[in-house]
Amino acid sequence: MIKKIREKEIAECVNVIKESFITVADEQGYTVDNAPRFTAFATTEERLLYQLKNEHRPMFAYYDDGKIIGYYSLALQDNNECELNNLCVLPQYRHKHIGAKLLEDAYIKAKEMGCKKMNIGIVEENTILRKWYEDNGFVHIGTKKFDFFPFTCGYMERNI
Repeated sequence: MIKKIREKEIAECVNVIKESFITVADEQGYTVDNAPRFTAFATTEERLLYQLKNEHRPMFAYYDDGKIIGYYSLALQDNNECELNNLCVLPQYRHKHIGAKLLEDAYIKAKEMGCKKMNIGIVEENTILRKWYEDNGFVHIGTKKFDFFPFTCGYMERNI
């Protein structure tokens, strides 16, 4: 079941995000030293609380027997666009179509919010993830290299 998270669930969401993104960090050799701004290392309760309370980002979780096992948030942008952030599923629950259910839910919620386009940023070198998003209707639109990341950021979008 997917539902909007409550403020008291922020700590659990932070743990799900960190545990989910650390697998990418481990696979790619990212550490807190060479990629301190990577999601696995930079996500905190304070950051998510700020996004919830000050940026008013809608945040949703996938629950299994009352436990959060997946997560995503949406950030409203200009021109009726939104950015999908931190879509993730705990490693032990992957390959059960939970990510696809979260993504479909994100489309529905974004459309309800008046968004016409969804944007995402990914680790460009994560070719498996890029293909998954392409298989789910996203189009790759470019890359950018930042000094503070040991990887290239890839950008994708999908019309809603």
